[in-house]
Amino acid sequence: MTLPVRADFRFFLAHRVRYVELDTQGIVFNAHYLTWYDEAVSDYIRATGWDYQAEVKATGADFHVVRGLVEYKVAIGRRAEIEIGARTLRVGRTSITFQPGVFPRGEDALLATGEIVWVLTDQATRRPVPIPDRLRAMLEAWEGRAFTAPG
Repeated sequence: MTLPVRADFRFFLAHRVRYVELDTQGIVFNAHYLTWYDEAVSDYIRATGWDYQAEVKATGADFHVVRGLVEYKVAIGRRAEIEIGARTLRVGRTSITFQPGVFPRGEDALLATGEIVWVLTDQATRRPVPIPDRLRAMLEAWEGRAFTAPG
C-alpha cells in the first residue's frame, strides 16, 4: 500500500482527541482509529452525493465492512486536533476500497493510515450485489479518475 499524503484527499473530518480515547500510555487506544475511519468514510460517501439511507431503503442493499486495517505512523495524544481524510482507492464489481489518512489539523505529517473495504450486499440474502453505476460515477466525479469494474 502506498502511503498517502495530505494532497491526496479532498475530504476531511475534523476531530479533537478526547480523554476517553486514550489508553494507559496516554496515547489513542488502537480501536478508536477504526471508529474514526468509519465516521470519515461514512461522511465522505455522503459528501460525494450518495444518499446512503435512501438507497438502502429503495434497493434493500447495504454495505458490510469486510476489511479494516490500521497502520500507525506517529502516536497521537490527548487533545490533539486532527483531521481524518478519506478517499476511494478502488471500485470493484461488488466492493469499494477506501483509504483513510490521519493528519494534524492543517498539517502534512501522516499520523496513521489504513484501508477499509465495503462489500455491497442484498440484505435479504446477505449475498454480494454489483456496485450501482450511479455510485461509481459519483465516486469517479469526486476523485477525478475512472474506476473500471472487473469484467
